[in-house]
Amino acid sequence: MCGICGFVSRQDIKLAQLKEINNTMYHRGPDDSGEEIYELKDGYHMGLAQRRLSILDLSVLGHQPMHSDNGRISVVFNGEIYNFHELKEQLSDYPFCSSCDTEVIIAAYLKWGISSVERLNGMFAFALFDRESGELYLVRDRIGKKPLYYMDNGEELVFASELKPIMSFPGFKKTIRKEVISRYLYQQYINAPETIFENVYKLEPGAILKLSVSKQPQGLAKEVWKYWDIKDVYAKQKNNMVTDYSQAKGELKELLKKATSSRMIADVPLGSFLSGGYDSSLITAMAQEHSSEPVKTFSIGFHEEKYNEAKYAKEVAEYLGTNHTEMYIDEKQMFELVESIPKYYDEPFADSSQIPSMLVSALAREHVTVALSGDGGDEFFCGYNIYENVAQAQMLDMAGAAVHGLYSLPLINKTGLSEKLPFRVRVIAENRNKETKTQFGASNYIVRANAMVKNDGSELPCHYEIESKYGENRWQIRRMLLDMDTYLPGDILCKVDRASMKYSLEARCPILDRDVMEYSYRIPHEYKFYKGDKKHILKDIAYDYIPKELLDRPKVGFGVPLDKWLRGPLREQLLAYSEKDYLEKQGIFDAEYVSGMIREYIKTGDGGPATGANYSKLSWSFYIFEQWYQYYFK
Repeated sequence: MCGICGFVSRQDIKLAQLKEINNTMYHRGPDDSGEEIYELKDGYHMGLAQRRLSILDLSVLGHQPMHSDNGRISVVFNGEIYNFHELKEQLSDYPFCSSCDTEVIIAAYLKWGISSVERLNGMFAFALFDRESGELYLVRDRIGKKPLYYMDNGEELVFASELKPIMSFPGFKKTIRKEVISRYLYQQYINAPETIFENVYKLEPGAILKLSVSKQPQGLAKEVWKYWDIKDVYAKQKNNMVTDYSQAKGELKELLKKATSSRMIADVPLGSFLSGGYDSSLITAMAQEHSSEPVKTFSIGFHEEKYNEAKYAKEVAEYLGTNHTEMYIDEKQMFELVESIPKYYDEPFADSSQIPSMLVSALAREHVTVALSGDGGDEFFCGYNIYENVAQAQMLDMAGAAVHGLYSLPLINKTGLSEKLPFRVRVIAENRNKETKTQFGASNYIVRANAMVKNDGSELPCHYEIESKYGENRWQIRRMLLDMDTYLPGDILCKVDRASMKYSLEARCPILDRDVMEYSYRIPHEYKFYKGDKKHILKDIAYDYIPKELLDRPKVGFGVPLDKWLRGPLREQLLAYSEKDYLEKQGIFDAEYVSGMIREYIKTGDGGPATGANYSKLSWSFYIFEQWYQYYFK
């Protein structure tokens, strides 16, 4: 786990400047740093840099940028290649001088070209420069575990694991991309390929960017394509279904065991996050099975009983015999981290579970450098409650269409009867867009998110209007695929990456192993959602290790008292952010609308009218945006 950055530019960037840019990511790699600048043709220069968190081969042989033995290839790399030992055997003709996985990327490229990325199983983001072809490749792993941003203004390209190095690049203009803000307010994150800035993008999961210096007038020739795409992999794999449940369970179990075992290879201390839920408990159990000593496990607890899972995690840890560490946190400890959000998340990111994620990462880092997690289980095996709602909504869709048809009748419009319908009925009736069928919700939230921003009509829709591309008629499966494309990499994996790297901790996710993900598409959906039982096959595997009574309970998740904070200790700051004069000078939000909305929200907490009762999500998203704006613009 590291941080990488670099550039291709005609600017005369000095090595000292590149070091400063690289050091904005010190937290991602405190063990070592490397920076180099090369001359290219047509007056261009290339810089490659890396901050290293040493995990494999702690010696100087793992230093980056790393070069091929013949000097043709240079690489900076962030992540882990879990099958590098297997690849190394296939590349025995290459004169390896280190025992780290970075060198395998170089050897694989020399033998198979850029298509070698399809052989890599791991989490990775890397930049590879081929002097012979004059091409720079930026590559991101299949599901987007590792981040990779790039700035392309037509004259130069700058890339980095985070936005901070790009913002630090000489001449960079921090021009906010207003059309993404309404979607951000609604979704609470900004999904790839968009970012908060003009001319800056996230390389999408499973994508490759190729850049070459061209003698054409534009100077740089860029091409981007996907080597792994969820819709294509799903379409291929579903034609080879495993129709025997015992076979599916057995094969999935072996793949999970292999994925967990390969993620335990490290030259530093390793442990596991343990919430007591199915996913983290199963991964911990498999890790314990492959360990010669008790695995170190970590969980945080809350003093509020309805949010507290620590007692369940402790019971699982005792049953498995792990070396367990728990820490009970209070509201004050969570609140103290709010100020650090913009520094480590770089762009507006309002999933409040980032705060307890940071706390459990801090706890783990006191004992280990690598931690296993259960991320991906909900998306790939149907674990979220929304998936139940989606299945119900599909069954009621025809009735919803009929109700929607009544809306257009003059009598209904005049009487306002549609507004008196139950909320769930209105939601289903309004859900008419074929591209967003599984993303239904309170339309009022979308209306408000759009109204908050001064838009010119170019804003991105709050929902992702892409569902037809999956070719899947079953809404439940379609929503899972959509979440794998958007929510998982854009929110969950981003959250965990920044929260863990804040403390220089590497998080590894066995369920997001390439073979596990691809095999999951071969498992009939009825094995995942069986008679209303979510994650059925994954739970069945977990029961092979842990008694059902220790695991079978409602999902809890991390809780943060947003209303209490926004109407309490953050109240004056929130009100200041929503002052008309301030917003008018900022020029992003509709000052009149936002000021009124925030004050309605505050009044509701004071016992005023209930019209602002449900604004907490939008108010928190707005607050986080302004906190970010103050940090990077003031």
